[in-house]
Amino acid sequence: MKKSVIVSLLSLATAAVLTAAPQSFDFKDPKGVNAIQFHLDSVLEPISGTAGGVTGTVSFDAANPAATTGKIVVATASLTVSNAMMTDHLRGENWLNAPANPEIVFELVSLADVKTTGNDTTATATGKFTLKGVTKEISVPVKLTYLAGAYGKRLNKPELGGDLLVIRGEFTIARADYGVQPGKNEDKVNPEIKLSLAIVGGAPKA
Repeated sequence: MKKSVIVSLLSLATAAVLTAAPQSFDFKDPKGVNAIQFHLDSVLEPISGTAGGVTGTVSFDAANPAATTGKIVVATASLTVSNAMMTDHLRGENWLNAPANPEIVFELVSLADVKTTGNDTTATATGKFTLKGVTKEISVPVKLTYLAGAYGKRLNKPELGGDLLVIRGEFTIARADYGVQPGKNEDKVNPEIKLSLAIVGGAPKA
């Protein structure tokens, strides 16, 4: 009897593993809401802006969040601040040179310190961050919120099946590390850039 119970439990566990599978979440937002915020809190001119050209995919398994992989891409030409001339300078050759460096990329390599409570998973994401053609490894605290069955609700189309994955995080980089006007104009443009993201990806189901 005891043996049969153990066999049954092993069968259930095996079935659970076999049915669990990672989902691919697309972060090209059909509602156009996704954006990355950036802040340069300089002495003379605190500057904030957004970048709306967010794309990329993330593979997430609700049964194994630690195995999450993926890549988020931001179009450099989508970076905008409130002053049009400053936006032109930001995208221009002396700063980010958007035509030559069209993408800002974070490629997730691994998650550490993974903790899941309910729908939320917190972790430290280590990955390759590329800005202005320079790639460096960075570690970023992130929060992943998995919302099963919420895809259609977000689009006001409840007939659509599917899930959502929301990624939130904040981190700071030094612009000099990426060759962005190192040591110059630091009174007007802070040497450090704070980035914050709260973006949602969808995994529709037929």
